[in-house]
Amino acid sequence: MPAFLDISRLTIAFPKSPVPVLSDVELQIEKGEFVAVIGHSGCGKSTMLNVVAGLLEPTLGGVVLDGREIAGPGPDRAVVFQNHSLLPWLTCYENIKLAVDQTLKSSMGRKERHEWILHNLGLVRMMHAKDKRPHEISGGMKQRIGIGRALAMKPKVLLMDEPFGALDALTRAHLQDQVMQIHNDLGMTTMMITHDVDEAVLLSDRIVMLTNGPNAHVGEILHVDLPRPRDRLALANDPRFVNARAAVLEFLHARHTNPALEAA
Repeated sequence: MPAFLDISRLTIAFPKSPVPVLSDVELQIEKGEFVAVIGHSGCGKSTMLNVVAGLLEPTLGGVVLDGREIAGPGPDRAVVFQNHSLLPWLTCYENIKLAVDQTLKSSMGRKERHEWILHNLGLVRMMHAKDKRPHEISGGMKQRIGIGRALAMKPKVLLMDEPFGALDALTRAHLQDQVMQIHNDLGMTTMMITHDVDEAVLLSDRIVMLTNGPNAHVGEILHVDLPRPRDRLALANDPRFVNARAAVLEFLHARHTNPALEAA
C-alpha cells in the first residue's frame, strides 16, 4: 500500500547555484505518524517542508499526499511557522475564525463553525484569551493560537517548522507536552523541522537525519522505540531515550566534523 505522504526523488536547485540544496530525497510517512526532520543549518530542512506545503515547486521529483500529487498550497496541509504569523488586529478567536471560514465554510454552518473554533481554542488551552489580541499575550500563547488555527483547518498533515525555536526553555517544554497530548488524542500526521535533538526524540516516531548541505539527502532514519503517551521526566533516564539521543548526536557530530562522509 502506498504511503500516506510520499516524498519521492525530491531535488531542489535554485538559480545561479551549481549544486542543489536537496538531492534525490526519499521519505515515506504513514498516516498518523509523527516524523521529525533534523540536520545542520543549511541542509534544506525548511526547504523540504516548503515543498510539502506547496509553497515551493520541486526541481525534480515530487510529493504525493493521500494519492494526490501536491501542486500548490491547500487546506489539506496546515503550517505552523517559528513566527506565529497572527494578524495583529484580530483577536485570538478571530485569527482562528479566519482560517475556519476560509476552509470549512462550505461544510459547516455558522453555529457549527463557532463551536469548532471554541473547541480548538480549548485544545490549545487558550479559551481564557479568546478575546485578546496578539500584543496582549505572550510568545508561547501566540504559538498556541498558531497551532490551534492549524488544527482548526482539519488538515490531513500538520507541518511544523521549528515552532518552538524562539521560546524560552520552560515555555518550549510546556508546548512540547501539549503537542504530544494533541497528537495522542487526534492521531494527526505530523512532520516537524527541528534543531533540538531532545525535542526530536521526545516527540517523534521516527527521526529523519539529513546530511550537510548543499546537495543534502537523507543520511539515516532512526525509529524511536518509546511507548506513548510519553512522560519527559520518566524518559530522562530511560536507556531507550538515552540511546536514541546518542545516535542522533553521533550522526550530527560525524557529519559536521567529517564533511567527506557526504560523498559516502
